[in-house]
Order: sequence, then structure tokens, then C-alpha cells
Amino acid sequence: MKKIMNDPSQIVDEMLDGLAYAHNDIVERLSGFDVITRTSEKKNRVAVVSGGGAGHEPSHAGFVGEGMLSAAVSGPVFTSPAPDQILEAIKAADEGAGVFLVIKNYSGDVMNFEMSQELAEMEDIDVETIIVDDDIGVEDSLYTQGKRGVAGTVLVHKVVGYFADQGKSLAEIKEIADALVPNIHTIGLALTGATTPEGGKPSFNLADDEIEYGVGIHGEPGYRSEKLKPSKDLAEELVTKLLESFEIKENETIGVFVNGMGGTPLMEQYVFMNDVRALLEDKNIDVRFKKVGDNMTSLEMQGLSLTLIKFEDEKWLEALNAPANTIAWK
Repeated sequence: MKKIMNDPSQIVDEMLDGLAYAHNDIVERLSGFDVITRTSEKKNRVAVVSGGGAGHEPSHAGFVGEGMLSAAVSGPVFTSPAPDQILEAIKAADEGAGVFLVIKNYSGDVMNFEMSQELAEMEDIDVETIIVDDDIGVEDSLYTQGKRGVAGTVLVHKVVGYFADQGKSLAEIKEIADALVPNIHTIGLALTGATTPEGGKPSFNLADDEIEYGVGIHGEPGYRSEKLKPSKDLAEELVTKLLESFEIKENETIGVFVNGMGGTPLMEQYVFMNDVRALLEDKNIDVRFKKVGDNMTSLEMQGLSLTLIKFEDEKWLEALNAPANTIAWK
């Protein structure tokens, strides 16, 4: 294992300090907690809070700022943050109009975020939640009952954060999120595993000429391993499964999001996006939103995921295209 670090047990703490220092025009760290909040003025709007285990950077702290998250809370690497940490994020983010929690569908995250919701409500803070389960690769994998929450969570941050900053009520945002999440589907693939700082070994091993479809962002196993193929064949596998999961028809309006897992160069991500483009054009599907880059990573894992969002509501597209002042969303 080669990593640029000091004490592995302090890596999350030091990472958060470095992030807050580097981007102190946008965010700050809540003293004594693994929580990043935005520095912008509070305006009695609904606050949006998310988070999860470290190791997925720029998720989640990289999406804190005007137009997206009000605060993000980090747990240890690949481990849910504790309820007391989440509660402090809720309290710090609250502007008086309630707090909306965006939760990835992992057992620890769901349990701890829902516990923090109960604690916040005991302190008279109104809290609503959405559980993101966009991964169609496998169900009931490690850490999860049902489908996992993966890169599509970033799109939920953007859409929900936009409507919160537009002054929508907590009940209205809950209604928007409930309609949005079923229309976001993701599937991924990996060329290598990821090595946690304290573990020191890859989460799984593939031969030099192998890939695995359907892996999770913590290195959970997927649904099939096989010999590495050209990008266009990988794209066909992922696009076909996503279109089947949606039953998307000709001339439907969608968005396409290619997400790097941390160790895949942008060159390869753009090659893959070009192959996705060709497949969707052949099916006369109208792509109105496109995004490429490392957004929900798995440390240094080589691989990527493909997310499609079906625009059942044109306002979701408006939300994705609106500007945001965060570290990572450009």
C-alpha cells in the first residue's frame, strides 16, 4: 500500500481540516465534529444535509455550498457517521424552516440518520428524509437491504438543494425527492479494488485482464466478472441494463452522468461517454443533461459508473443546470 498520509487513524480528521482550509471561501468545519457547513448567510430556508463514510470524495463535503448542501457529515472510511455527529450537522445547518436529510441506502447510514432525525425532532427541529437507492447492479449486497445508494445521490443533492434555495417548503421538497429518486438509476464496473488506509489491502482482487460489473462504492461484489473488453462493449452492457430498468422509449428526455471511481483518468471517462452517446443516439433518446468526472469515488478504485436520470419533470433539468457555488460541482 502506498498512500500520502500520516497516521491512518487520523486521516479523516486531517482531510477535513485540509478541505476546510483550502476552500474557506465556501465552507468551514464545525469545531469538534466531522461536519462541513457552508459559510453563506442563513435565509430561513430549508437546509439540506447529507453524508456518509469517508473515501468517496468529493462526496459529500465537496457539494456543500449555495445551490446544493447546507452541511455534510463524514464518518470513518467506508463507515457511517455516528448519530451525534449527524445531529450536530442538522443543528448547524438549520435555518428555521426544517432540515431535509439525503441518505444513501446502507444499513448503517439509514439507522444512524433516522436516529439523528428523532433526536433533532426532540429539539423541535422539523426533519424529513429521502433514501437514495439508485444502484440497479445488485440487491441485498454487503451493508445493504435492497438496492445501494451510489453516484445518483449527487444528482439528488443538486436537485433538492436547488429547490431548497428557491424557498420550497420542507413538505414540498419531500414530495419532489419522492418523485425524483425512482427516476435515477445507476450501474457501475471496476477494474481494481480499493485499499482502505487502515486495512492496507485491496477490498477485492481481479486479474490484470479482468473487470467486474455491478460493484459497489465500498468494494461490494457485483454480478459478473469477465475479461476486459473495449469501452464500447462495456458501455453497451451498462446502457442496455439501465434502459431495461427504466423502459425508456424513443424521444424520451434523459440526463447522462459518467462518474469516475477515483482511479480512472478523465481520458477514459470521456471515451466511455462517447460510446454511451453513440448508443443513445441510435435509440433516438434525447439527452438534455451531461456530466463527467469523479464525484462519488471509492478511494483509488479504477472503474466508473453510469447514471441515467429520466426527466419526468422539466424542473429537475432546470435544477441540474442552475449554478451552484461548491467545491466540486461545476
